[in-house]
Amino acid sequence: MQQAIQIFRKDFRSYFVSPIAYIVIAIFLLVTGWFFFTTFFLFGQANLRNFFSLLPVIFSFVIPAITMRLVSEELNIGSYETLMTMPVTYTSVVVGKFLASLAFVAGLLLPTLAYPITVSALGQLDWGPVIGGYIGAVLLAAAFCAIGLFSSGLTRNQIIAFIIGMAICFSLTLIDKMLFFLPRSLLGVLAYLGADFHFQNISKGIIDTRDVIYFLSVTFIGLYGTYLALREKH
Repeated sequence: MQQAIQIFRKDFRSYFVSPIAYIVIAIFLLVTGWFFFTTFFLFGQANLRNFFSLLPVIFSFVIPAITMRLVSEELNIGSYETLMTMPVTYTSVVVGKFLASLAFVAGLLLPTLAYPITVSALGQLDWGPVIGGYIGAVLLAAAFCAIGLFSSGLTRNQIIAFIIGMAICFSLTLIDKMLFFLPRSLLGVLAYLGADFHFQNISKGIIDTRDVIYFLSVTFIGLYGTYLALREKH
């Protein structure tokens, strides 16, 4: 556990010495702020439904950009081999890097707390869906961070890692929107695979164990895939 904490600290600090982190933060807050405030004043509704409905699509682009360098950069510059000569395990590397990316995304969400505070000041806000939405956002972020980390472990090229991660996250987000192309017999199974389907359930303020298990399962699969990819690289 101590090894994972050390890797977490190193990778989390490294975010703030890279201009990419600040670009991602700026783009995320600009896009979410624009969509939230324009629709809020347009419809005059005291809720964050539009913000949470857009979050899975935005995360599909933002989180792969955050995770793309975690492993691929070390593979590219050769520091991964140096890292693995130290007394660390593959598990501690995976867990440390995963927690660093998840903590960064959680920090990314903190400024958005200004949205419900603003809404509650202007109208009667139901805090149940807001709390559920942020719980769902953290679970969604964990799943996408695991996928992004897995993508980063597959290649030395950060751009390729970003494209792979974005493609997987985007597919999971939109798969339940494309069900009308598919046979009726597959609808139930494929609807369950959709990340947006489970996220929207939680963002309504309903914490269903099936939705939580879905996100934990995707997170585990992504992290285990990363573990196997790192073992293959060494």
